Amino acid sequence: MTLPPSGPSRAATRTALACAGLAIGMVGLAFASVPLYDAFCKATGYDGTPRQGPALSASAARTDDSMVVHFDTNVAPGLPWKFIPEVSSVEAKLGETKTVFFRVQNTGSTPSAGVATFNVQPGLMGGYFVKIACFCFNEQTLQPGETLDVPVVFYVDPAVRDDSNTAHLSEMTLSYTYFASKNGQPVKATVAKSSSPGTKGDF
Repeated sequence: MTLPPSGPSRAATRTALACAGLAIGMVGLAFASVPLYDAFCKATGYDGTPRQGPALSASAARTDDSMVVHFDTNVAPGLPWKFIPEVSSVEAKLGETKTVFFRVQNTGSTPSAGVATFNVQPGLMGGYFVKIACFCFNEQTLQPGETLDVPVVFYVDPAVRDDSNTAHLSEMTLSYTYFASKNGQPVKATVAKSSSPGTKGDF
């Protein structure tokens, strides 16, 4: 007849099972943390990440107040593209929907794919820059010499004036960087400027 495990043996078994469960949970959390962090940033604007959301009603806009939005475009090493905004900056009424186009061109001799990432500076402004539609994180494949115009549709949340940390600010910068992509994901590299911030170039 098999004797039941003694008290110390049962305790050791429970401890081993608890440790295994903790290890499995930590592995699962590690895999989930990146998309959860990304979703958190997009929802809150944390760390200069623009929010995503629908347009405001016309009555919610503040025609008596505005924000100058500058556009900074970059291309990472390894991607033979040229990337510029149609304008270097716009003055946006708070809550007003604005559309700005960016132009990308494959200057290489072979087809290549790229994905754009973005950021808002100062970082505190990320929570008040709301993207309605954007080309960011959408993989683009361009043939040699091919040019593509891509839009971003956005507004600056009027609540920016209710935050004591941002109420005094009158300018912000939306910065994009195109990276070579693999399986739809950006291949990170040291960022190299393809054009100076706030400068409109020609193809």
